[in-house]
Amino acid sequence: MELKTERFYECGPFRLEPCEHRLTRNGSPVPLAPKAFELLVFLVQNQGRLVTKDQIMQAVWPGSFVEDANLTVSISVLRRALGEKDGDLRYIETVPKKGYRFTASVKEVRSPDKDAIATGEEASGAAKATPLPSSETNSALASPVVDEEQVSSQPLNAPVPIAPEVARPGRRRWMAISALVILACILLVVGYSAYRKRASSRHLAAVQHSLAILPLRNVSQNSNDDFLGFSLADAVITRLGPVTSLTVRPSSAIEKYKTQTVDLPKVAAELNVDTLLTGTFIHDGNDLRITYQLIDVKTEKIIARDMINLKYDKLLTVQDNVTQQIIKGLELNLTPSEEAQIKPGEPVNPRAYEYYLRGVDLVGSHDFPMAIKMLEKSSEIDPNYALTWAYLGQSYESAASFEFGGVELYRKAETAYERALTLQPRQLEASMFLANLLIDTGKVEQAVPLLRETLKNNPNNAALYWELGYAYRFAGMLRESVEQCERALQIDPLVKGNGAVLNAYLYLGEYDKFLRSLPEADDAAFILFYRGFGEYHLKKWDVAAKDFDRAYTLDPTLYTQIGKAFSEGIARKNPEGLELLRQLEDKIQKRGVSDPEATYKIAQGYAVLGDKVSALRMLRASIEHGFFAYPYFMNDPLLGSIHGEPEFQELMSIANQRYTAFKNRFF
Repeated sequence: MELKTERFYECGPFRLEPCEHRLTRNGSPVPLAPKAFELLVFLVQNQGRLVTKDQIMQAVWPGSFVEDANLTVSISVLRRALGEKDGDLRYIETVPKKGYRFTASVKEVRSPDKDAIATGEEASGAAKATPLPSSETNSALASPVVDEEQVSSQPLNAPVPIAPEVARPGRRRWMAISALVILACILLVVGYSAYRKRASSRHLAAVQHSLAILPLRNVSQNSNDDFLGFSLADAVITRLGPVTSLTVRPSSAIEKYKTQTVDLPKVAAELNVDTLLTGTFIHDGNDLRITYQLIDVKTEKIIARDMINLKYDKLLTVQDNVTQQIIKGLELNLTPSEEAQIKPGEPVNPRAYEYYLRGVDLVGSHDFPMAIKMLEKSSEIDPNYALTWAYLGQSYESAASFEFGGVELYRKAETAYERALTLQPRQLEASMFLANLLIDTGKVEQAVPLLRETLKNNPNNAALYWELGYAYRFAGMLRESVEQCERALQIDPLVKGNGAVLNAYLYLGEYDKFLRSLPEADDAAFILFYRGFGEYHLKKWDVAAKDFDRAYTLDPTLYTQIGKAFSEGIARKNPEGLELLRQLEDKIQKRGVSDPEATYKIAQGYAVLGDKVSALRMLRASIEHGFFAYPYFMNDPLLGSIHGEPEFQELMSIANQRYTAFKNRFF
């Protein structure tokens, strides 16, 4: 009987199995929506050949009217799944106005059919691996693929002969026992492997959908109501936080769409989601009408839609209504714990809730002083709403750091977080914000247990993994920091869009990786500073100076002023750069600003500009305030001018002691 075979494809670290509808990378499943998977199969099967858009439409969407945007979104999804980045398209080539070409090397492999093997049919030889015919070959585009090992041509059910001289009764009994033990071990190993595989599959399948909740659009003429669009979306995002089978893009990712005309396929591609929630609202006197729809991006089908008519003082019910519709529309199965966490919370005074929503909108716009006013007013009217205290704490902390608010605001932030957690223990937002405060104020050893415990209850929260990576970075656990941040990016590639920077790459000396890890947007002053900082390390002086100067012009705050000092040094204006650093140091000391990582960068600036005494002074302040990344200190090229100073050796001993204690305690 001829042995049936399955066909699959290998491309670098990827294995594509059409019959099993499975894509894996180094053995780990890579989730893909059905249409994206079909598109990948079609491209791979035509490796090296140009396939037109019409050919793709006929193969993947036969008999359907589908806009080109669907294809664009699907190609974008595939590129993300394959790990491509702009300017580094190693797998899929776009042929302008024509179509696409899969350019990486592919091997077609035929393996014996599982059912045929199970019946004991003879395997005639090896699993056959055959490179697909290609008009273009570029071996540098993919990692080499190792052929499958040859399997024995011996029939699988052939008996093993036993020599006559060993077939004595005692010997037979001993062999029988040995065989049973071996069989039991095999069954145990196979069973455990199957269990691990099922457990892994359950874990990977836990996240069923990725969702972005866009700001609601105000269709009335009253701009005073604009705050509702973003803040109501944020309320639903917050409410869905405990649901592990759903990845929801954070409020920071959708904030930029507040004033944009939305192109749904484009937004879905930018946010890398398969589901979108959009809507509008009208506020007229005491009446509020909200309409929304939940859209499957791939099929362009409306999964759920609703119109909510309510009195304005019932705003709190909106998040509960929309949350339940999303869960129902996506057919999510919640655990009892998740159901308990998303059920309607304690009632809140309507006026207090409106001030809370206004405050959240201002936090999203980074207007922290005004956010504080709104949230303080909310807490005065109703002091028992936990989320008000969480966001008030965040506003205090942000104003303390970025607005030079100082030590008093740090104290207020910690008090606000503690109040939130007293009202609602284990609240995600308050726990995460408090951990960030502890790190920034020199208490990273307290932050790590809090973050690890919070992750147990929120295992799919990308921001928590990123925050844990932030903590590890302060303590000098640089590889561990990268691991946590990369894990966050796997869950949500947009987590770094909130001004987060993967500094551990910079501290490891991997400058190109650091620059590639930065958010793509170049109009944020904080990100421009870090882009300039990476370029400075690569000795691209002119480019770095332009980014430093632009960042300072956009927003002359703590980090951008440090960058401006480096720019002055590039222009050989060391006295002007040193004066900027002294002004910063004076502000930090007078106002009690606690950002030891920024303090360290001031030390670097002093060292580069030739003021060794000030560099050592600020390095000491940085270490004493909780930044003790000892491995980085010992290899930092910007501190080269003070490495030989006796005080530097003393400071390294202090940093190493705390670094070693942290490592022994947590790893």
